[in-house]
Amino acid sequence: MSGGIRSGSSHERTEEERERDRQERARRLASRSAGQDGPRIPLAGAGSRAPRGRRLTRGGLAASAALLLVIAGVFLTARALLRSKPRAQIVAPRVVSVLVPEGETRAQIAQIASADGLSGSYSTASRRSPQLNPAHYGAPPGTRDLEGFLFPATYELDAGTPASRLVSEQLAAFKERFDPHELRRARSLNLTPYELLTVASMIEREAQTEHDRPLIAAVIYNRLREGVPLGIDATIYYAVELAQGVATYTHELTEAQLQIDSPYNTRIHKGLPPTPISNPGMASIEAAAHPAHVPYLYYVAGADGCGEQVFSVTAAQFEADAAAYRAAVAHNGGHPPVCRRK
Repeated sequence: MSGGIRSGSSHERTEEERERDRQERARRLASRSAGQDGPRIPLAGAGSRAPRGRRLTRGGLAASAALLLVIAGVFLTARALLRSKPRAQIVAPRVVSVLVPEGETRAQIAQIASADGLSGSYSTASRRSPQLNPAHYGAPPGTRDLEGFLFPATYELDAGTPASRLVSEQLAAFKERFDPHELRRARSLNLTPYELLTVASMIEREAQTEHDRPLIAAVIYNRLREGVPLGIDATIYYAVELAQGVATYTHELTEAQLQIDSPYNTRIHKGLPPTPISNPGMASIEAAAHPAHVPYLYYVAGADGCGEQVFSVTAAQFEADAAAYRAAVAHNGGHPPVCRRK
């Protein structure tokens, strides 16, 4: 009969299909175990993210780590090389102590400056300076240099410093110390400050002890008042040094030199020499400003050779003291007597 369904056909077909399904599943399982089913893609779900881009395998991670180590090694090596590169060392200049003793002249200080390694000419630098004008202290017109104003002290300077720097520091030190007190004292003694400085320069070259400084100052002022030549040999030494062009004359003065025709010869010319004959320190400046109140007109080196001068009022006493000194020199073989005092 057309259009009908045959009895029993549905059961037989279902069994066949099931059998085919079982065989197909078995085949697929076998294929997956053999790796033939392609890559597995994880599903996205709660607590997971779908992968973005390419995943790194273990081999890729190792390669990346190795590359980072190489880069870090190059960086550390470069930094070590930079640190080990020698740097230019900054060498501090050598400092020299320039000692200028009291009573030195310009010529003597020039030798000191040269010996201590200063550059340039000290003699030229100490002729004049915009830092100090001698005329402001009463120096006569045409005063040729800064003798007397070059203050003695120890100056710390870099080796090779121009000698003009030493002159500048000396002038600054002088202006700091030669203050209004000395200016007033000069006026009270009827002197210009420059003349007071000239007296101090003679005291500096003559006195060998602190005790003698104000006494020698008194002799100078007393002889100026008496109108007699000062007769100070230190000024004659200065004249000889200028005439011979030497910094220091070390021999005894000859009779001819005692008569040298020079304004610095205070044996034949009355009054003060035209300029200071040295650069005095404060002790001699103070002695010139504050002389002792004594009547002495003469002094000569003591026969005991210990440095003190022997002072006197009369010419007769002076001659006796001078004879004693000459005898002591003869007794010592023509040399100054040696101090035996303990």
